[in-house]
Amino acid sequence: MNALLKEIPLNWYIILSTVLFSIGVMGVLFRRNAIIIFMCIEIMLTAVNLLTVAFSVYHNDSAGQVFVFFTMAVAAAEVAVGLAILIVMYRNTKSTDIDVLNRLRG
Repeated sequence: MNALLKEIPLNWYIILSTVLFSIGVMGVLFRRNAIIIFMCIEIMLTAVNLLTVAFSVYHNDSAGQVFVFFTMAVAAAEVAVGLAILIVMYRNTKSTDIDVLNRLRG
């Protein structure tokens, strides 16, 4: 597997991660739906994980891959908490629009 990853130049991984991270940032900045914003945050996290694994393989150091494993575990917990908050928000407001949250301040 490592030989296959090293056949692809590192620049391609950097470009792909940059594109994915940029798509995630644009989604967070310009979308109003909370579910889409959470998905864009996950895209940004995936871009960082991809780059970390690519550098880890190119430097023959497995510490980056271990770090990605723990990052994905934290991301799974974040998704569970985020979806629970969205369910409560949807039950109260019948919407997942972020602007509706401003009306909940009271």
